[in-house]
Amino acid sequence: MSELVHYAVDRAIATVTLDSPQNRNALSAQLVDEVSAHLAGAAADAGVRAVLLTHTGTTFCAGADLKESAAEGGPARGTLRLIGLLRAIVELPKPVVARLDGHVRAGGVGVVGACDIAVAGPGSSFAFTEVRLGLAPAIISLTTLGRMTERGASRYTLTGETFDAAAAAECGLITTAASDVAAETEAICDALRACSPQGLAETKPLTTRTTLAAFAERADEVQAQSARLFASAEAREGMRAFLEKRPPAWVLP
Repeated sequence: MSELVHYAVDRAIATVTLDSPQNRNALSAQLVDEVSAHLAGAAADAGVRAVLLTHTGTTFCAGADLKESAAEGGPARGTLRLIGLLRAIVELPKPVVARLDGHVRAGGVGVVGACDIAVAGPGSSFAFTEVRLGLAPAIISLTTLGRMTERGASRYTLTGETFDAAAAAECGLITTAASDVAAETEAICDALRACSPQGLAETKPLTTRTTLAAFAERADEVQAQSARLFASAEAREGMRAFLEKRPPAWVLP
């Protein structure tokens, strides 16, 4: 199979590019495995100061690969993969910067939350779509709720509505909304290039302590919740409706 994720290093910044636009960069087993391998490579490379996570196409990440989940006989493998990927980003001993200029949905929002710095351009949009599929943002709550304001989290997780980069920055999900996302991200990367590798390695754990505590305390609980919901009749209807591109049965006219 051709690779879905590309890796390149330039002046101490390792760029990891999601490149599965035909699948909206959904979190398939192959894509997650490739991202994880590149993160491990960056962690082991003394010449890498930070990681830049970005994408091709109009979607950064659409979340779970629902077709693959059905083929695997259920969500268990996919939920474990997502937890592993989010933890790998948070635990990486180097900063991870997300550069977004596309749509971000469900599990993709969790990936953005796991990154240390996130910059979104005018082509970005965000949505916690789980609630509209009979699910809940259980696993991704580990990396998003600690960053977002309570009011923002309540609105967007409970309504499932789409919001733009400015709203994402206002509620704390991303670091900044930028009209020129490439220039803004490059300025951040240049700032990281000026930092001591030891200083970065010692500082990041100070900023991720709360998130890692959430993993330690609740990872098993939210994984079980996610698996239970995926197996429910309501979620089966929601996912079937999504794949058939129709409103689920509970949508009122």
